[in-house]
Amino acid sequence: MSIESNRIERRGLMLVLSSPSGAGKTTISRLLLERDNEISLSVSVTTRPKRPGEVEGRDYHFVDLTEFNLMLNRQQLLEHAKVFDHYYGTPRGAVEEALEAGKDVLFDIDWQGEQQLKQSARNDLASVFILPPSTGELARRLHSRAQDPSAVVAARMAKAPDEISHWPEYDYIIVNHNIEESVAEVQAILSAERLRRERQIGITDFVKRLREWQ
Repeated sequence: MSIESNRIERRGLMLVLSSPSGAGKTTISRLLLERDNEISLSVSVTTRPKRPGEVEGRDYHFVDLTEFNLMLNRQQLLEHAKVFDHYYGTPRGAVEEALEAGKDVLFDIDWQGEQQLKQSARNDLASVFILPPSTGELARRLHSRAQDPSAVVAARMAKAPDEISHWPEYDYIIVNHNIEESVAEVQAILSAERLRRERQIGITDFVKRLREWQ
């Protein structure tokens, strides 16, 4: 029996990382993608303006409100949400193709998106909520990013308690004291989720071959 024939066919999974703004999910996502070649980022569409350093098609697909509504009406979005006066959504086609091909997809989305994915594709989903070690540290991280004006930082801090209140809706919780430790914890979650029996869709045939082999 060759190594290739021993390979078990697996359905891909959707790994969702959520957190209040500034808690570290974007940094954790970036490091995970750098270290794991078997997972790719789901690139969302958004109506918000492009930030310095962001690249179209890599960070987001930037669209106007009319185009976003057209995608919504055509049912081309797996999930969508309004966050801080801007709309975000996940294109359906690319994600479904990846899962069927046994590839994993990473989502950097908020609790609203996670709830919608859970309703439509619970068996494909593993969700992680990332908490800051304290509100003071959350504020420090938001200010240190220097990407947003003070009024926007204040709005994000005001919204954080509501976002944090959704932690019980997630499969896993990580308190981000240290980025390296948090990335390692996410990697451990991903490794375990890949081994779930129901995702190994080729396991029945594999076991059958094992029992028949002499």
